[in-house]
Amino acid sequence: MLRTLADGDRTVGELAQPFAMSLAAASKHVKALEQAGLIRREVRGRTHLCRLNAAPLAAAHGWLAHYQRFWTARLDALEALLRADDATLSPKDVP
Repeated sequence: MLRTLADGDRTVGELAQPFAMSLAAASKHVKALEQAGLIRREVRGRTHLCRLNAAPLAAAHGWLAHYQRFWTARLDALEALLRADDATLSPKDVP
């Protein structure tokens, strides 16, 4: 749903359409996304128009990027350590 909203505003019905779900189920998903602050809903008569609020996603991306750099550095260090350990093994030590 969020990916669809990245292309522009959609009604709840339009958000539900690509998925095998009822309009009621889509409304529950939209409500959860709204409560999470990821979308904004505007009511126009009987139509509920949804709009992406990308700011929380950008904040999450920044937080995740920090940890991605952290874990990439840790895994690179582990790989270097394992390669160095492998290089010090004599052929008779290798099973």
